[in-house]
Amino acid sequence: MSRYVVFSHGKESGPWGAKISALAEIAQAEGWQVESVDYRGIDDPQERVTRLLSYCREFQGRLVLVGSSMGGHVCTAGSRLLRAAGLFLMAPAFYMPGYEEHTPIPPDCPISIVHGWRDDVVPVDNSIRFARQYNASLHVLDTDHRMQDRVREIGALFEYFLITLDKFGG
Repeated sequence: MSRYVVFSHGKESGPWGAKISALAEIAQAEGWQVESVDYRGIDDPQERVTRLLSYCREFQGRLVLVGSSMGGHVCTAGSRLLRAAGLFLMAPAFYMPGYEEHTPIPPDCPISIVHGWRDDVVPVDNSIRFARQYNASLHVLDTDHRMQDRVREIGALFEYFLITLDKFGG
């Protein structure tokens, strides 16, 4: 059975930024096929979800969605229709002012969230709230929104997430 990890970048980044590239290497080492959706030029979250759904529609097998910031929102919004086996989210843009009602409800699958205590874009309290509501694993690190200084640590958490999915059939 094919196994895919599909990345969704944030609003201000691109499909192969430092975090995604580092996590892609880990996923490939664990035997997953890796894809990254290019959302540059698309500011509307719903249009990004439509692109994700279109991008993944031909995939047959297990699918893990990985998203950063707005990409975390997009992954979660598309995860039910895509029947995701897992969600790995970094500083996901949930419960943002004026858009709280748009925070998606995830499917019943393993969810791991990594967020920075010093995030000045998406408050860490938003991830705490989401993790509590949906029983997600939550890792809060001493970093900011971009988390560039914690890529190795995030990589270790991601590798553990993938290994756990394999071991427990998530």
